[in-house]
Amino acid sequence: MTRLVIVDDDAMVRTGLRLILGGEPDLDIVGEAEDGLRAMDVIRDLRPDVVLLDIRMPNQDGLVTTELLRARPSPPRILVLTTFDADDMVLRALRLGADGFLLKDTPPPRMIEAVRAVAKGEPVLSPSVARQVIAAATGGSGPALPQAREELARLTERELEVAVEVAHGRSNAEIAERLYMSVATVKANITRIFAKLGTDNRVRVAMKVRDAGLL
Repeated sequence: MTRLVIVDDDAMVRTGLRLILGGEPDLDIVGEAEDGLRAMDVIRDLRPDVVLLDIRMPNQDGLVTTELLRARPSPPRILVLTTFDADDMVLRALRLGADGFLLKDTPPPRMIEAVRAVAKGEPVLSPSVARQVIAAATGGSGPALPQAREELARLTERELEVAVEVAHGRSNAEIAERLYMSVATVKANITRIFAKLGTDNRVRVAMKVRDAGLL
């Protein structure tokens, strides 16, 4: 059973998330909060596995809340919710340690799948968020950095091809089509890329590809 806390200043959003997630037998919504300040107490008392966290809230926004939660021993997984495809706040939340991002209008089945994935330690980015976050993270490339090239040299030729496609913000299905691979093979390659580069999400892979001068 995965224990969840919902943090959003919009009561209708909290109600909607309860309706979407509350009927799943493996998901237990143990609490909610209307802002980051209240969330800190709720999360401390209820010790959820995953927090669904609005990024824009009064009193204490999702950025400050993410940073404070990540500083705690054994912090919960943090799935940031946003109404925007991507902006500077989303990038900052990623750097502060958020485990994933979803748009609030994500279809219910995808949202349920994302919560389960984050609970297992898998980073999640909705496709539209991934594209724009990667574009922002890889914009303005400077000279190639030797360290980034050395890190990417650990990859096989096929893994490097997949890493470059990831850096262009393409989904697994799009990569599979472009490289004539199955989606399962793409996923396997990405898992190996994460392990070899010592990272855990696509944005950081994209930044390494950028730093190596391959975009």
